Amino acid sequence: MDEIVRQAMAKWPNVPHCFGWLRLDARGGWRMRDERAQHLGLPGDRIAHPALLAFIERNYAADETGRWYFQNGPQRVYVDLELMPYIVRTQPGANGHPELVLHTGQRMDKIDAAWLDQHGRLYLKEGEKAGALDDRDMAHMLGALRVDGSADEDALLRWMEGGNPGAVLKLEHAGRTLTVQRLDANELARHFGFVAMPRPE
Repeated sequence: MDEIVRQAMAKWPNVPHCFGWLRLDARGGWRMRDERAQHLGLPGDRIAHPALLAFIERNYAADETGRWYFQNGPQRVYVDLELMPYIVRTQPGANGHPELVLHTGQRMDKIDAAWLDQHGRLYLKEGEKAGALDDRDMAHMLGALRVDGSADEDALLRWMEGGNPGAVLKLEHAGRTLTVQRLDANELARHFGFVAMPRPE
């Protein structure tokens, strides 16, 4: 968190929280949602200003109840999550293997858990940070998935559909091999302990 933000919080500790105005979309884009967008259920305007994006991402955190927010000076701006608190992206790495980076710019070097949902969306966790892989990057990760040692895409599809319950899906990344668990896409908030749409209590 920026030091100027800490100072503002100390100076004005009782500024009301803001809800519904900021959204993180399923591809890691920050969206500003004015009253019209909120009323009509629209995604809002994508924020493109580099300095503002960097400020939001440096001051992005969660409270004790799993509500994610951006600390804007003394004001806590709670974030509506279209999918997950973090979105994971790939970028070219050494030897042609993709590296993983959170939408906030932090690298994921040592994944310790992985899940795949019924729609083929991959979820990755490192320490306390869990995120969904950007759907545009799934093609880069397909080569790292093995069903009973095979990279066959038909075998992966059968695994996703539950057609071979005894099959084991593994993810190979950065020299580590993890067993991929099944996950219901409707249970993300409960499974990962976050609030998708924070509102005043």
